[in-house]
Amino acid sequence: MELIKKIKQAETQAQEIIEQARAQAVGQAEKGRQNRRQVLDEAEQERKKAIEAAVATAESEGLAEVENLESQAEKKRRQLRERTSGKMAGTAAKVMDYLKG
Repeated sequence: MELIKKIKQAETQAQEIIEQARAQAVGQAEKGRQNRRQVLDEAEQERKKAIEAAVATAESEGLAEVENLESQAEKKRRQLRERTSGKMAGTAAKVMDYLKG
């Protein structure tokens, strides 16, 4: 009789140990899911920061390129005016001479 009690008590303890192990496994699985979610959220935030930084860099580089191109265009316009201003005076004089003649 005593042996049967000990066997039932051992079975009860074994069942409790199994239930505790299941509860711990569920808890650890939930912690793992929470950690994965947190890591994914952090990665998403880092991705957004990287995109914002890349956009800001591209924008500033684009503006610098626009300024550079505008400067080059103005320089070429000045050079063209300088080259043609002397010719225009001579051409205008020839036209006036032709009209007078």
